[in-house]
Amino acid sequence: MKPGLSSLFAAALTFTLGAHAGVSPADADRLGKDLTPLGAEQAGNAAGTIPAWEGGLTSGPAGYKVGDHHPDPFPNEQPLFTITPANAANYADQLTVGAAALLKTYPNYSLPVYASHRTAAYPQRIYDATKKYATIAHLTEGGNGVSGVVSGVPFPIPQNGLEAIWNHLTRYRGISAARTISQAAPQRDGSYTLVDFEDEFLFNYARTDLSEPELIRFVQAENVLLYFKQAVTAPARLAGSILVVQETLDQVKEARRAWVYNVGQRRVRRAPNIAYDNPGTAADGMRTSDQFDMFNGAPDRYDWKLAGKKEMYVPYNSYKLHSDKLKNSDILKPLHINQDLTRYELHRVWVVDATLKPGMSHVYSRRTFYIDEDSWQILAVDQYDSRGQLWRVSEAHCINYYDALTFWSTLEVHTDLIAGRYLAIGLQNENKPYDFTLRRTPQDFTPATLRQEGVR
Repeated sequence: MKPGLSSLFAAALTFTLGAHAGVSPADADRLGKDLTPLGAEQAGNAAGTIPAWEGGLTSGPAGYKVGDHHPDPFPNEQPLFTITPANAANYADQLTVGAAALLKTYPNYSLPVYASHRTAAYPQRIYDATKKYATIAHLTEGGNGVSGVVSGVPFPIPQNGLEAIWNHLTRYRGISAARTISQAAPQRDGSYTLVDFEDEFLFNYARTDLSEPELIRFVQAENVLLYFKQAVTAPARLAGSILVVQETLDQVKEARRAWVYNVGQRRVRRAPNIAYDNPGTAADGMRTSDQFDMFNGAPDRYDWKLAGKKEMYVPYNSYKLHSDKLKNSDILKPLHINQDLTRYELHRVWVVDATLKPGMSHVYSRRTFYIDEDSWQILAVDQYDSRGQLWRVSEAHCINYYDALTFWSTLEVHTDLIAGRYLAIGLQNENKPYDFTLRRTPQDFTPATLRQEGVR
């Protein structure tokens, strides 16, 4: 652990929301020096098993063209070793609670561990904004929003769990993006029905068509973090439904604005239940709304504790799982995905523990998040039921989308240990890859536009 970071954990124990605005100029000056531009430890670990960050992966392999599926930049690498139920005890200190539970539950489950590569890279303007606003960014009342910052990571040196979670919620994923993905919730025998989605995003927080002062004023005035549209295209019984979301920044001040086009009724209706622990879209009850993108929405129902930073084996650089040479059937297997196609690496992650506040309601009484220090992407989550029993385990298998300079998931897997089933969302292998050349405006994500699209 880098000298000085341990003091942050002590500070987290005494931090009072609303009493803090940014880090000191001296700490902000560390960004781009002993800390990376987004706040990770620039140096590798003492054992040499985690390398230093040297700028990440900023271009694709030879022959790659924008619009292709992203080729594996490490095609010839083989696992250094494989963690199995038989040897899991040897790695207990570096496994998430959820990974350890999966190894205990499924006799043929395994984690292929490869050499670690710190590939996360972002545009220079994101680095510049992070440093520019590091001393003035702050949580709004109750920690339900952020203010004084735009584009960059608001809290590169987090002093409490809420700041770390807001780094995930505001992380850079391009300006606009489109993706065609599939989702499946296999039965225990491996049978499944694919649900196909066409998603579009406009990340209001990262736009470049306004100056930074104008964008800050616009984001705060409109209270919109991002815009999202999701159309279901298959199976036939679900096809035609379209969801539009204006993701409010402070969802306690104003709940997210969501509308759905119902193809049977040919009407647009408000969708106030697209939030918290309401069921995810066509997910067969296998995830909650706020598990989409590992965690989204308002953080107000939990108390958030920054437990520290740990070296852990987490899914990373999952280009093999992303490959267009695979079929969905190569990945989707009974009980869990084909783990031979996964890739785990040793990385430093921030551990954030969220416990349900007294008087608040949610199906998960506790959630533990493992957040990549280099990208602020949540890589894994342990979710507990009302009895305090581990219930569901989530993993985000991510790649660096080197055409857009963003680190994001290519597949999310949510495993229900009690039901013995899992949900896989984000399958792109037989679909087009993410398109970061899309251009959208806020006007493309309104009820009026939804009505026009719904009746076509």
